[in-house]
Amino acid sequence: MPSNYTKLHEMLVVPPGKKINLKKDYDPGVTGDLVKKEDAKELLADGILQLAELQNMLYAQNTYALLIIFQAMDAAGKDGVIKHVMSGVNPQGTQVYSFKAPSAEELDHTYLWRNFKSLPERGRIGIFNRSYYEEVLVVRVHPDILERQQLPSELQGKGIWKRRFQEINNFEEYLVDNGTIVLKFFLNVSKEEQKKRFLERIDLPEKNWKFSTFDVKERGHWAEYQAAYEDMLNNTSTKHAPWYVVPADHKWFTRLAVGAVILRTLRDLKLAYPTIDEAQKQELLKAKEMLESEA
Repeated sequence: MPSNYTKLHEMLVVPPGKKINLKKDYDPGVTGDLVKKEDAKELLADGILQLAELQNMLYAQNTYALLIIFQAMDAAGKDGVIKHVMSGVNPQGTQVYSFKAPSAEELDHTYLWRNFKSLPERGRIGIFNRSYYEEVLVVRVHPDILERQQLPSELQGKGIWKRRFQEINNFEEYLVDNGTIVLKFFLNVSKEEQKKRFLERIDLPEKNWKFSTFDVKERGHWAEYQAAYEDMLNNTSTKHAPWYVVPADHKWFTRLAVGAVILRTLRDLKLAYPTIDEAQKQELLKAKEMLESEA
């Protein structure tokens, strides 16, 4: 992984309390001078090995949980990042959830309900491919969705987005205060690169399944989504759960950057395998003697 993590962090993080301009402050095509493309594959492979060992410690220690959230415009590469960065971890200790349009049952609950019941257990890594942040993004861009959420009319007014930002911040603070670390990534793809990837999905038969005409219709709301994302980043990047805006026009850099942040986060937890007391050690020695004495 890039050795200069401090520089990478400064490049990606949305500083809590500071208003950012998504277009001016975060370039989707930048890769910095931290690493060369030809070195990225080897660095990622090494990072994946380290991540696997840290995941084992996380699972064995059974104290912390890690929740990783990915948000992005279509074709930004969320699936690819999850596939490549998490390729070496033990499936028993990882859970991936993709949140699509809510069901009738989910609409009968509050908007955090379906995410709350999918949170990772202690010792596990949970990945949300989209999340409760859709409630201040797609719902904001498409107000008709809000109308189907069966909220009392007096709660659908102008202040709903500020209220939801605060509710989400409180929710994440609660998680962190109880041992669930929250990592949030916005994969920042440019409109030009999205178009290129959409055309590739149309032209290549093996990628046809990834494309939907709905994706093109949503592209027509690009400016509205960018504004919604910027407001979200400015209101929900907090000290306990900051946002990382990851340039997504170059897949090799996106995957490496995400992997580096996850790796550094787990290292900072000072994870270790559980130790046993003297009585337990004696029990182990007795068990060893019994096994070795077998004919």
